[in-house]
Formats: sequence, structure tokens, C-alpha cells
Amino acid sequence: MTNTVDPSSLGFDADRLARLDTHLQKYVEDGRLPGWQLQVSRSGQIVHHSVYGRRDLERDLPWENDTIVRLFSMTKPVTSVAAMMLAEEGLLQLKDPVSKYIPEFGDSRVYRQGSFVKPMTEPLIEEMKVWHLFTHTSGLTYGFHNTHAVDAIYRDAGFLFAHPPGIDLAEACRLWAGFPLVFQPGTEWNYGVSTDVLGRVVEVVSGMPLDEFFRKRIFEPLGMIDTEFWVEEAKSDRLAQLYMPNPESGRAMAVPPGVIGSPTEKPEVLQGGGGLAGTAADYMRFCRMLLNRGELDGVRLLGSRTVEYMAQNHLPGHADLEEFGRPLFSETTFDGTGFGLGFATVMDPVANKLPRSPGEFFWGGLASTAFWIDPVEDICVVFLTQLMPSSTYAVREELRPLVHQALVD
Repeated sequence: MTNTVDPSSLGFDADRLARLDTHLQKYVEDGRLPGWQLQVSRSGQIVHHSVYGRRDLERDLPWENDTIVRLFSMTKPVTSVAAMMLAEEGLLQLKDPVSKYIPEFGDSRVYRQGSFVKPMTEPLIEEMKVWHLFTHTSGLTYGFHNTHAVDAIYRDAGFLFAHPPGIDLAEACRLWAGFPLVFQPGTEWNYGVSTDVLGRVVEVVSGMPLDEFFRKRIFEPLGMIDTEFWVEEAKSDRLAQLYMPNPESGRAMAVPPGVIGSPTEKPEVLQGGGGLAGTAADYMRFCRMLLNRGELDGVRLLGSRTVEYMAQNHLPGHADLEEFGRPLFSETTFDGTGFGLGFATVMDPVANKLPRSPGEFFWGGLASTAFWIDPVEDICVVFLTQLMPSSTYAVREELRPLVHQALVD
């Protein structure tokens, strides 16, 4: 463990912070997780940083400070920031129809009834808007949900955890536009490929491939030196293996080849919803930029009011995800939690039954990674591991009270 400052100087009790490691180590010792990394910062300084276990069990490689992981859905806030940068430049509006940038979405239909083989559909009442993509109220879905006939349509077309070979992001969006929507845009919340489509909007508006926009406009300015859509050969040995629970023992076992595409090759589809790989240090810099309301170390990506606007609940009627959303692919419920422009936001900590601050915003990834940003307490937390699906254990929810109980100022 390496801490850059004395935790007591920033209101943390070091002995109480140690409870984080004691708790998390049990997940490795009994085989549920291969390894993990945790960073906690306050006022821009790291007060707790620890690593434990292995990044690769089969090769007996330790988890290290610079281990690279698949971030999966922690990519979504990056894409959302990219789109809001373009909005700040006057190049797109939240109320723009998605068809303005991807014409095929103007002809979308909405599922009404029937099987995935022969669905009955109806026309759009309201055309899909850009803000629907930010907030997952578009009616788009994921094939891995397995809860709706439209999910099966995605799977049947080859969209499960990967994509059909030989297509790029533009073609993927064209295909998604031809599938029925799960509901009329703006009427419900459903986790899906909305942010991938938003990434295509970024490409069309900026005239740049998504990886190039990220690199030139976000990663290089912020000094995020190890985050990309693929891991270069020189860095490949730092990549953590991806695991899943063994159905018999519950211990972590390597995900079989072919289930998820290799992160050491440039992907055909640049997934703005889940394609990035990176390090804890890089993602902490991204979080600190958001906590600082759009600026870090003299580099400003967004205006301060823009970040504040993104972190508000944008669900219609100020609803929370429990009342407005479809069942979530998650280990917990989302009472008192809304959704902003790219991440969830806490409205009522009492309803959520966890000690956290109103206005905290957060999200996680398929491999059980997580981050949260607490503007009230001036805290950022980044937790990395590599176990899918994220709903396997409640480790991410267990971290929140452990961080908050260490605050003593």
C-alpha cells in the first residue's frame, strides 16, 4: 500500500481505512476474486491506495499499481463527456433527433407484442432524441439481459457481449436502428447500447473516429497515458485476465476464449458504451476532472455548470431508477437514485439505505469495477477487479460504508 499523504490531514482515520483492505482481502483468499485495486482521494490527493491478489491466476502474476483492466461500462461517462464537449461548442443539442446524425433512426419501430421471431411493432410517437441516449431512455437494449423479446433479437443478430464480425460502429448503429425499440423513447429507462450510439453521434459531429477523439480531446490533455480501446503489445503483459465464477465451486475461473473479444487487438466496433481498457491512475484523473467541475491541473474539458448539469437527475418527473427503470443487471436496488447524463446520481441516501451524499454520481462496469464521485465530501473512489458479471457479489456496495466510516473530520 502506498499513500501519498497522511490520511488524518484530510479527515480520514488510517486505522479505519485499513478495514477496506481487511474486508476486500477475504474475496481473494476464498477465491471469489482474482485480485483488486482500490484508490481513494480527497481534495485531489490520494489518501488510500492498495492492491492485492493476482492479475493473472494461471500465470501467477501479481496485481500491480499499473495493471490494465477492461473498464466495460465505465467507458460510458467518457463518451458522455465527449458528447457534452461538442454540445458546449454548439455542434449538437440534447433535443436534436438522433436521426439528424444517424438517419436510420428516423424509421425506428417500437415493440408491441409477439415473439422475437415475429414481433409486432408500432410507429414512433416521439422520435428518439440525443438526451434519450445519454439517459438510457431511448428504448435500445442489450442482448445479454434475457428479459425481453427484443433482447433475443439482438442476440440472434450476434449482439451478446461481442459484435458480429466484419462490421464497424456505423454499421452496428444501422442494424440497431432496424431492431424494434423496447418502448417509446422517453417513457422508461432500460440499460442498453444507447451510449454506443452516442459514440457514433460524436464521430459524425466531430468528423473523427471515436478513439481519435478520445485520445486527442480527453486522454492526452488529462495525462491518461494507459487508456485506449485496445492494449498495445508493449503493455499487454500488464493486462489483467478476465474471470467469472465457477458454477460449481464459486471460485474465479478464466472466461473462455471467444466470449469477449481480445483487448490486445484494435476492435472493429469502437464501443462508446463499454470498449475501453485502462488503469486506476488514469481513471482517477478522469474522476478528479469531474469532481473539479470540468478541470484538472490547468486543463479544462467542460464548463463547471455543464458538469453540475450532467450530475443532476434527468429522468422525467424526477423519478428514481426503481420506479422508472426496467430491472437492472445489478447486485443492488436503486431506490432514491436517479440518472443523469452518463451516470447515476444519488437523490436520497436514506431511501438508498447507504451512507452517501446527495449529489454523489457513479457507475460501474461488467467486470465488477466501480467509481464514485462525492462533491459534498470532495472524494473520488476507483475500484478495479476483473470478475463478470458485476451482479455476482455485492462488493461494490460494501465499499461505500467502509469508505464513509473512515471519515472522522
